[in-house]
Amino acid sequence: MTMNVPILEVRNLHAHYGASHILHGINFSIKEGECISLLGRNGMGKTTTIRSIFGLTAATKGQIKIFGYDVTNISPHIISRLGLGLVPEGRKIFPNLNVKENLIMTARPGRNGSLDWTLERILQTFPRLEERLSNMGNQLSGGEQQILAIARALMTNPQLLILDEATEGLAPLIRKQIWAVVRQIKETGIATIIVDKNVDSQLKVSDKSLILVKGRVVFSGDTSKLIANPEIQRQYLSI
Repeated sequence: MTMNVPILEVRNLHAHYGASHILHGINFSIKEGECISLLGRNGMGKTTTIRSIFGLTAATKGQIKIFGYDVTNISPHIISRLGLGLVPEGRKIFPNLNVKENLIMTARPGRNGSLDWTLERILQTFPRLEERLSNMGNQLSGGEQQILAIARALMTNPQLLILDEATEGLAPLIRKQIWAVVRQIKETGIATIIVDKNVDSQLKVSDKSLILVKGRVVFSGDTSKLIANPEIQRQYLSI
């Protein structure tokens, strides 16, 4: 795996739900350490794009590559073994397992030795989880559950972490903590794709941005160019 090969490459991706054509030729790639904001109003295809990458929604046309290997419509558990981690919308932690069990259930060895995400490193990074280690998932607050969902994804030692609505429904202070965690993850060199309703916070952490409108890419480029163009933001993001 060379530095020149993208971690993820999406080419001409199309997807349907029944007779409805949801994605129309999505193209983008992400390399090691990059952060991409996947933007757009509700129902524009952001979550479907993520689901297609993970094999949860079938791609009806196009190609998805991980480190140059075609993984289009491959089983989700194989996708995760190839280095992709997902923090899904709605958290989806295991409510009847305690925090420690939630973390070790998904654990996978990394390739970076002392930089691997081990249980010890997770608890150092997220001291709140250490305090709650023996608590069941359904005993945690919404913010604690979200931190657990992120930590659980990190325990797979991904090279690309995708966060789908990681701050949805959380209090402002907790959202601030989650964004601090995202910046911390980015600083470790893990590539990230972020979907979130808090556009301002997304733009502050991302290197590149993609805007979807009705399943089509209407903007793709450096986030700095999007920030410098308020007209595009007004037209497509209602900022």
